[in-house]
Amino acid sequence: MANGTGTKDDPWQLRTPPGTSEYTMYRDDSADPPLIVCMVGSTKLTYLARAIDDLHAMLKQHAEEAWARAEDNPVGGWYGQRKGYRGRFGMYLPPLMEALGLVELTHEPRGNRMRAL
Repeated sequence: MANGTGTKDDPWQLRTPPGTSEYTMYRDDSADPPLIVCMVGSTKLTYLARAIDDLHAMLKQHAEEAWARAEDNPVGGWYGQRKGYRGRFGMYLPPLMEALGLVELTHEPRGNRMRAL
């Protein structure tokens, strides 16, 4: 499990699947729509908060590598909100989902996999 409660003042303290980088995330319910805010050093990335539930549901059905940007996902495209950084969804959301007890995640240097619990 990650340290932190997932608020701006007490964010989740996470590591990328290979364990090589640290970052924090928190849920911002004051945003419309609600967001997950990811801080990687001074870089701020935001994702639609519903991505957690949508990704968990998708993993229970099947695994699809490009799901987070697919036109047939529940939001019809990108969950990442910052252009140029949208592809990092697959790096930063899986450890949060693992910390929330929603998935099992491998922690290899490359090619990590996750499975819905």
